[in-house]
Amino acid sequence: MAKEKPKKTEGKPKPKAEEAEELKHIVRILNTDLEGKRQVHMALTGVKGIGRRCARIIANEAKVDPYAILGMLPDEKIEDLRKAVDNANTILPVWMQNRRKDIATGQDKHVMAMDLTMIGREDLDLMKKMRSYKGIRHERGLRVRGQRTRSTGRTGAIVGVSRKKEGAAPAAAPAKK
Repeated sequence: MAKEKPKKTEGKPKPKAEEAEELKHIVRILNTDLEGKRQVHMALTGVKGIGRRCARIIANEAKVDPYAILGMLPDEKIEDLRKAVDNANTILPVWMQNRRKDIATGQDKHVMAMDLTMIGREDLDLMKKMRSYKGIRHERGLRVRGQRTRSTGRTGAIVGVSRKKEGAAPAAAPAKK
């Protein structure tokens, strides 16, 4: 006559098999693969040019919960996120944009993904072409932002006194006749 223990029914319910298959492991936004198992605001930081603060603003503009799992979102919400990322220039305040007063156009804009890499490279090439101080330092592979170079940042061959190897016989001078 042993007493039977009652089964515990409390706690989190186990996800159904249908819900587990619903997770998209990779979500593609702005030609970048984002992890589907991360929260929306953290997954968006995988796009170059979007930080945590920008990601939060973009998620709120798209009316998506920033703490929701990205891979569990329906396709409509992911499409809303894509549109919000594409319209980041209008969403983000001017002081938060990463390309203010562009050299070519003079406009404020927020550059992301491969455009950011390409524009950075173009800026370096322009500085080198103009022969500006920063451009010359970039060309020569030296420090650009005013760091000290007397004792740090040394690369290549060892600087200083080199000793002769012990045990090696000194080279004999040629005999004069």
